[in-house]
Order: sequence, then structure tokens, then C-alpha cells
Amino acid sequence: MTGLPLIIAFIIAIVVMIVAISKFKIHPFLSIMGVSLILGLVAGIPLVDQTATDGTVTSGLATVIGAGFSGTFTSIGIVIILGALIGSILEETGAALKLADMVIHLVGKNHPELAMELMGWVVSIPVFCDSGFVILNPIRKALVNRTGVSSVAMSVALSCGLYVSHVFIPPTPGPIAAASTLGIGDNLLMVMGIGALCSVLPLIAGYFFAKYIGKKVKADDEANCNDVKKSYEELVAEYGKLPNGFVALAPILVPILLMAASSIASMAGWSGAANDILQFLGTPIIALAVGTIFGVIQLVGAQQRIDKFYNLTNETLKTVGPILFVTAAGGVLGKVIASTSMIEYITQNADLLETIGIFFPFILAAILKSAQGSSTVALTTTAGIVAPILPVLGLDSPIRATLAVMAIGAGAMTVSHANDSYFWVVTNFGAMTPEKGYKTQTMATLVLGISGMVEIFVLSLFLH
Repeated sequence: MTGLPLIIAFIIAIVVMIVAISKFKIHPFLSIMGVSLILGLVAGIPLVDQTATDGTVTSGLATVIGAGFSGTFTSIGIVIILGALIGSILEETGAALKLADMVIHLVGKNHPELAMELMGWVVSIPVFCDSGFVILNPIRKALVNRTGVSSVAMSVALSCGLYVSHVFIPPTPGPIAAASTLGIGDNLLMVMGIGALCSVLPLIAGYFFAKYIGKKVKADDEANCNDVKKSYEELVAEYGKLPNGFVALAPILVPILLMAASSIASMAGWSGAANDILQFLGTPIIALAVGTIFGVIQLVGAQQRIDKFYNLTNETLKTVGPILFVTAAGGVLGKVIASTSMIEYITQNADLLETIGIFFPFILAAILKSAQGSSTVALTTTAGIVAPILPVLGLDSPIRATLAVMAIGAGAMTVSHANDSYFWVVTNFGAMTPEKGYKTQTMATLVLGISGMVEIFVLSLFLH
């Protein structure tokens, strides 16, 4: 099958995948793999490897699926595991709480919504937004009690801050996986920098929306806001003693510095042993491994929690496993698409896609996110679909591929509703009914996604 019928088959395959995940609750891994197999058969990929008379080998469907799956693990598997492990260690040692405390001191208690939002943004760089909300919720409640500010405004501000960095900034697994799939996995420092830049407008929009909606909606616990189960001091006491600021930052900061040094060495054209060492240490896998070592030092230090490291690693692997497999399945789908004649046909008839450009990955990710709920699934799946057509979209340079990752991330926020676990975390811990959750969390994520895409589009006009 070629031409327009293949495009129609592809659209049908995506719809089937979305329905399978959202309506029939089939696991995303099985849904994506099944659709990839069927699409490969329909597209006419040979069942087995074939060798032409000139010696050219055409890969069979099984080979294509295997290459797409293994290629993802080769490029990104270890990075995702180490990034998640760093986040787990920061939770266990109280370093995430220390980072939040540093943000409060920086912003001041006179701007509690802003402090809450920035606190979430910092903590969610290494920690999943669901876990981050649970970790920081006692602080949110304590600040509500101390300042008398709206509980809903504080919940929305925290949710927005957590969500923005969750979809934009590595080492969160979603952006890492998307960056690797789009061929910029070795430029994570650039992805981090652009992710931080693309956070500006969504954070501003989220802050003002939180202030606005806090006046319109009241949480169920606001009538008795003095009933705070855990004050900030009590929360700190559970950890015994929080690590100091440098120790808390080191697992995040050191990998960034190593990757920065590697990039500087490359741009400066250095050579010799020193350059080799910097290039080695600046490789994302090694940089995050060094960050993990600094995290382990936290466990060995004053916290005396090294005995928990085995179980911590085990639980992290259980959490990361589904993400890895869904990411690999997305790689399979991308490989199947690349192995058909669809890319060639799209390239020959690229006027429409060239017009849509940077908005195409945003729209596709938003459809996937709204349909099946998981931002990580939306990020990884969209990246797999978009990767083969980056040149057609005009997004094939490193900086524009990074903007494509950001556009996918913006779409992966749009929108959080009842099929998203984060929706229920925010509404339950924020003491809101589902109806109030749609007015707050769902609308906030719509504001975040659109404002994020606006900023990304403006940046795309200048960055090439």
C-alpha cells in the first residue's frame, strides 16, 4: 500500500490505538505494539528479510520491530533509569524538601502562590509530578494556614509548577525519551536549557490563572483551614535533618555541569586526554551516573539510610519499567512508519505539513494526552510518530528538533482530566470534587499547554 491510502491507514491505526488505550483499557505497550504490527502488514513491509539482486537488503517486519525496540533501549534506557533513581533518592533523603525550602527563602512568604509554583517547578525536574504533589502538599497546607491564601490557588499553582518541568525538562523520563527519539539524546543540556526557557510563559500564565481561579472555587477543607495535620517543622522532623543546600542540589547540578563542560570542550575544539575525559563524563549516561553517586552519598551521610538503597532501587525499577517498555513501543511504531513509503509520499506532498510545522507535534500530542491520560505515553508515542517526518516539518536541525520536543511536551499537558492519575492526585490532596477539578486542574492544564505552545512558536521564528 502506498500514497493516500497508506496515509488513511495510518490515521485509522492511530485512532484504533487511542480507542484501545482509552476506551478498552488495553495497556499502551500492547496497543502500540499491536497497531505497529498491523500497520506494518497493511503497508506491505515484507514478512522476512529480502535481498535484491544488487545486494541491497530490505528488512522484514520482524527485523523492523526488533530494531525499533532494541534501538530505544540502546539510546535511552539507562538514562531513564538513572534519572528516576535520582528522583527517588531526593525524595527519600528529604533533599526534595530542602530544594522547596530554598525556593521559599528565595521568593519570600509574601508571594505564597509564586513560591509554591516555583517550588513545584524545581522539585519536578527530577521527581514525577504525582510524587512531587504528594511530597509538597503538607507544605502547601501549612502555607495556606499561615497566610490565609486560597487553598485552591495554592493547589493549582503547585500543580502548574510541577507539570511544566515534568514535560519540558530532563531528567524526567518523558522529555529524555522524546529527545532521544528525535535524535538529540546526546544534547540533553540544550534540551534542559530550552525547556527552562519554554517554562517562562506557562509559569506566568499558570500563576495568574491560580490567582484567578482561587477566587472562584473553594476547596472542601477551606472552611477549616486551621486543621493542618503536618506543619513544615513536623515534616522536616520526619527526616531528622535535611541535607544542606549543596548536597541537595548536587545530584541535579553536577550532571548539568558535566554536560556543560563537555559541550564547551566540543565547541572550543579541544583535543587530547582532557577532552576525552570531559566528553566521557559529559555523556548523559555517565553524567547521570555521577549524579546518582552524589545521591548515594546523601544516603550514606547524616541520614544513615544506605540500608534502604536496595529497596529504593527496586521500587524505582518497578516504576520505570512500564515507561521503558512504552517508550520502546513508541520506537517500534516510529521504525515501522520509517520503513514504509509514507515518508517519501509525505515529502513529495509536504505543502500542508510545512504550513502546520511546529504545531503538528503539539496537536498530535494533545490528542493522545486527552484520549489516554498519560503525559509520558503522549510524549513518547508522539515522538515516535514525528521522528521520521522532522525534515518535512522543517524541524531537522538540533535546535528545531529540541523545539519539537517542547511542542510535544506542551501537547502532553493538554489536558489533564479524569483519565489522568495526576488529575486525581491534585483533586484528592487539594480537597476538591471532580467537578471542581475540571474547573481548576483541567482548565489550568489547558492554559499551560496553549501558553507553552505560543512561546514555542515565537521561539521557532528566531531559532534555527
